[in-house]
Amino acid sequence: MVQAKSWILLKHFDGFPKDSDFEVKVEELPEPRDGEVLLEAVFLSVDPYLRVIQSKNSAFPVGSHVVSSCGWTTHSISDGKDLTPLMSDWPKDVSLSLALGAIGMPGLTALYGVEEVLDLKAGETLLVNAAAGAVGSVVGQIAKIKGCKVVGSAGSEAKVAFLKELGFDEAFNYKTVSSLEEALRKASPDGYDCFFENVGGHFSTAAIQQMKNFGRIAVCGSISLYNDTTPQTGPYQHLTMIIKQLKMEGFMQSRWTHKHPESLKRLMAWFKQGKLQCREHVTKGFENMPAAFMGLLKGDNTGKAVVAV
Repeated sequence: MVQAKSWILLKHFDGFPKDSDFEVKVEELPEPRDGEVLLEAVFLSVDPYLRVIQSKNSAFPVGSHVVSSCGWTTHSISDGKDLTPLMSDWPKDVSLSLALGAIGMPGLTALYGVEEVLDLKAGETLLVNAAAGAVGSVVGQIAKIKGCKVVGSAGSEAKVAFLKELGFDEAFNYKTVSSLEEALRKASPDGYDCFFENVGGHFSTAAIQQMKNFGRIAVCGSISLYNDTTPQTGPYQHLTMIIKQLKMEGFMQSRWTHKHPESLKRLMAWFKQGKLQCREHVTKGFENMPAAFMGLLKGDNTGKAVVAV
């Protein structure tokens, strides 16, 4: 019998999450039945990475490494239907934790947003906010690979320096600029062909005003709104979108699941070639899951936030 520890949500968040919103539950797991596997967490995120430690499913031998959305738990039992094996040729010198970051769901989100939604072309100018995060940092690097000018915003001077290390043409700290509108204008006086949106709120309002005619906007996230107790309202951008003939599209990476194997190989190849840098913000210890989660919402992380179990 294996004892599993799981973080559970005691109540839905009222504004920003608090420690008291979470509790650890401990339970004894039964032996896997035929066709099932016993999983042990190695790295955790909102999309945990796991190792098979006991198996009665021939598709997942003991020692297999998989990705699964089974929650914040140290151990779990699965029939295999919700498991995604890692690339069979995952290089031994590449940390497996990157399967939760640049060579996993965040990297796929960045790639599909840039290629499938924005259809970014060489020579165009791309704006990305939350640019030092797991998705934004990959977005900017893919845009540079494609020969584009990249402008990124982030929430600290250290993050701005990180964006410069990645090759961003312009980067600024949105928390310290006197005028967001002026910072955007200074970074690209001619405006923006494409905008990869992770933040929402006031930033979105300012950015849409500075899009070029026929500009394209990929809406991936809206982190400035997630913890609001009262929903934000307006201003409303319809007239600007009509006059500039803008295209705005929300998306999730799951739309292109059929492309995942090929796309992950492309991301891995860029990483091995040194064209894609991957930074992680690693928190050690399963007991620190809520703290890591709240830190993510506060913007403490540079790159992908991961908990090493």
